[in-house]
Amino acid sequence: MGFEVCPDCAVGQGSHRTHAGRQGHPPVTGLSSLNELDFNSLKEIYGCSCPSDDCGIVVFAFLSCRFNTARFPERHLIERLVVKLLQNYINGRFAKGEREFADINPADGSVIARVTEAGQTMVDEAVAAARRALEGEWSRLTVPARAALLYKIACGIEARFDEFLQAEIADTGKPVSLASRIDVPRGAANFRTFADIIKTVGGESFRTETQDGVTALNYTQRKPLGVVGVITPWNLPLLLLTWKVAPALACGNCIIAKPSEETPATATLLAEVMESSGVPAGVFNVVHGFGPDSAGEFLTTHPDVDAVTFTGESRTGATIMRAAAASVKPVSFELGGKNAAIVFADCDFDDTIKGLSDAVFLNTGQVCLCAERVYVERSIFDRIIAALKREAENLRLGWPTHPGTTTGPLISSDHRAKVLSYYQLAREEGAMTITGGGTPEFGDGRDNGFYVQPTILTGLPESARCVKEEIFGPVCHIAPFDTEEEAIAKANDTEYGLAASVWTSNLKRGHRVAANLRVGITWVNCWFLRDLRTPFGGAGLSGIGREGGMHSLNFYSELNNICVRL
Repeated sequence: MGFEVCPDCAVGQGSHRTHAGRQGHPPVTGLSSLNELDFNSLKEIYGCSCPSDDCGIVVFAFLSCRFNTARFPERHLIERLVVKLLQNYINGRFAKGEREFADINPADGSVIARVTEAGQTMVDEAVAAARRALEGEWSRLTVPARAALLYKIACGIEARFDEFLQAEIADTGKPVSLASRIDVPRGAANFRTFADIIKTVGGESFRTETQDGVTALNYTQRKPLGVVGVITPWNLPLLLLTWKVAPALACGNCIIAKPSEETPATATLLAEVMESSGVPAGVFNVVHGFGPDSAGEFLTTHPDVDAVTFTGESRTGATIMRAAAASVKPVSFELGGKNAAIVFADCDFDDTIKGLSDAVFLNTGQVCLCAERVYVERSIFDRIIAALKREAENLRLGWPTHPGTTTGPLISSDHRAKVLSYYQLAREEGAMTITGGGTPEFGDGRDNGFYVQPTILTGLPESARCVKEEIFGPVCHIAPFDTEEEAIAKANDTEYGLAASVWTSNLKRGHRVAANLRVGITWVNCWFLRDLRTPFGGAGLSGIGREGGMHSLNFYSELNNICVRL
């Protein structure tokens, strides 16, 4: 096991690969001499038999560590002091950047990891490695071989399910009941889905006959775009990273992934799975950091990056578009939303309330598809408000690892401040707060976390900022309508156009209303029900392009027409 001295705290750092089915990294504590460390004792405590020192996760303890002997019988006290160091992954190896930043647990504000930031030189190295891989053995893999590799990656995620789950929960604060049901399973499912699709996708072919008697055969060949920059957000880190990485790999591209600085852990674990699955060096790279003057900017402005795909805030998308415009890179953007739900009086009331509760409050409202505007037919307006209020007040804000928790914290202190500023703005604009509007008190470590109360507002005009601007928290504004035409007009009165839901037992009306909404996806009597073969994306400020199924393959491919005269 190899060690070096930490430049920040002068404490020895050790690195250790985490294998499938095994959790925990042996710590190195603040000893007066590294010679005092009894590695056999640590191996006994952690059940470790791995000799590798080439790993993306380094762990260390601060100088304040109270342990100054060679043996550590109190394992739980040792683990409490452990802080991970998440590294970049470039050309098949983990590498530290020049600077570090903290990865914060949003449930209690504690530092759960240090993350090494990739600078310009490191991003250059990642792009160069991807370019070499694109021209090497990766380019010679057949479609069936690439599909088999994607299946292997999916199995690798599942083999380390608990590690991915714990990393996702620690980074995001989302409840274990949610992350175990959606985030990690979808991470594996994305690879399987695109492996299935790439194996069966066909090309176009045409027999051409001209007026002067010439005959030719035209057919298409699918080629990779090249080196793709993948920038993903913090709300669904693993799900949205794999949503882009899987089809990009299926098409034969090489990738530089830049996860959100708020949620770097599962991208680092995915790099380990890529390596153990046999993905060639340089095909998949991870650079950690921020946007401006950091890894994000260096990646999107790099002249040798052939395309950029991004999910996140609309303003950030606009910045990336300006950066990519100089070299006319293809871009695919999945951006924000101010989504509407339309509830008709003939809806199945109980199913609608359950669906609305999910649409507004799932993942603490931090899903781009969440409904922040709810329009209700006037005859059931009061009844809907009362029922949704009960749902909101029955949500259980708790520790993310507790099985009974339904609602976790917001992602960060800054984001909580933003959401709370909208709660205050709503009051200033004249809203009636039906429930919530503040922060909960727990009397324990959660008071240092970033929780807010699920909130329902009503009484605002359509021109109010809280009705027009995306808040991205557990909040909705409910307003009445009298006619179908009025509901459609209000739902469409936005600069966004990502998603909507319609709740009615009249399916003819459901089809009609859905067809008239200016959004990328409309659900009728459901929400967040996805088929990964279908197009996903938005209109207006909600994005550019579509991904999903063949739409993803078409973005991550160059279609080459070959014409052969017969």
